[in-house]
Amino acid sequence: MLGTWEITAGWEALDTGSDEERACFAAVGIRAHSIWLTEGHDAIVNRLRQAPYLSAYDLAEWLAWNWWRLRWEPRSMAEGWDFSHRMASIGGGYIWPDITIFSDGERTVLLSRATAERPQTPFRYINQVAPVISALDFERGVEVFVAQVLERLEAMGVRESNLSRVWHDVQAERGDATLGRRRKLEALMGVDPDESDPELVERVLADAVRLGQGAVEELAADAGGAAERRRVLSADELAGLAVRSGFAASFDDAVRLAAPATVAPRGQLAAWQLGADAAKALRAQEALGEGAIDDVALAALLGVTPAALKRPAGGEAVGISFALRQAGEADRVLLRSRVPAGRRFELARLLGDRLLGDVAESLHPATRSTTYRQKAQRAFAAELLSPFAQVWGMLDGDFSAESQQEVAEHFKVSELTIRTQLVNHRILDRDELESEEFSIAA
Repeated sequence: MLGTWEITAGWEALDTGSDEERACFAAVGIRAHSIWLTEGHDAIVNRLRQAPYLSAYDLAEWLAWNWWRLRWEPRSMAEGWDFSHRMASIGGGYIWPDITIFSDGERTVLLSRATAERPQTPFRYINQVAPVISALDFERGVEVFVAQVLERLEAMGVRESNLSRVWHDVQAERGDATLGRRRKLEALMGVDPDESDPELVERVLADAVRLGQGAVEELAADAGGAAERRRVLSADELAGLAVRSGFAASFDDAVRLAAPATVAPRGQLAAWQLGADAAKALRAQEALGEGAIDDVALAALLGVTPAALKRPAGGEAVGISFALRQAGEADRVLLRSRVPAGRRFELARLLGDRLLGDVAESLHPATRSTTYRQKAQRAFAAELLSPFAQVWGMLDGDFSAESQQEVAEHFKVSELTIRTQLVNHRILDRDELESEEFSIAA
């Protein structure tokens, strides 16, 4: 069970600043999994303090203003992403903790970094941890804290604050299903409320009827997570790509799991665990054994010709892989990678997406984003193609790059797949992946 989190405020007196700042000056503490992320060394009194003096108003306003992006936007390399996710960007003359908040949709990471020791700096944060909470617990924690700040403002006679206006708008948006879908899409695309191209949002919402709401949200997250944000592919563009660069398939012939791999709520289960459990269940159900799966057997699991694993069908450079079902037309599968191991992995991801998600959706995309759905896909593919029990046995305690390469060649996967397996099972530290896959498993 994931631990909850809380933001505490012990009110203090302040003689300068705005009415809001004076009313909400406080010893502010942030705690998750019983760990104080705000703990640090107070040089003025020369002791550790769990809750430094900060503006609770500024923090609440930042959380409210960025609520949609904090709730839904995955970790990204896009320019400016930090300003909406990193507390150190709040400013106002305070020494804020270096806490970065991001979500995969189901789980939220509170990535806390220790701050460097510098001369004449009165407070230095010391904890370097990355606790994970459910996204619903994140919502509740923000709601409780913002309500506490608003009550303090009322008690101190400060009314009609910007925080109250912004939070009122957020609450109204959350209560309106249509507007909530729009705000979520904007967040996934990496933009603030009402700062996206309205025509683009309307087109994506219209495509959701044809492709599936979850599917277009994955497309939005992929476009928003790139270093240089891309336009979200349309349903018509995907259909054209599928014909020109894809392969015919028959999803009616694809395998299905006889029973769910797990009954645990998604927010309580790491994406990699969900994917791995489903792959183990499929291997057992289909009596696939413990060795490498050949191309013919792998292709048959998704109802596609083995030729799809050998070569790209066209010369176009495509940023995603996807499986597409179209009314009155043949099913299609498009794989992005141009190397056999990559194509095998992508096909396994698409298979996992169909098994773990809604088969009624017309589109099943495999993208480069770090949403819960994409991480579960990757874990499914890794476990299906290279079962960890066998990887562990073959490595036999030798985790060198050479040994990992030999195992990767045996299972016809990339070395990154083997390394990711070792990281997910906590054999290697996650820093081993950070330079290649900019994500933390939430």
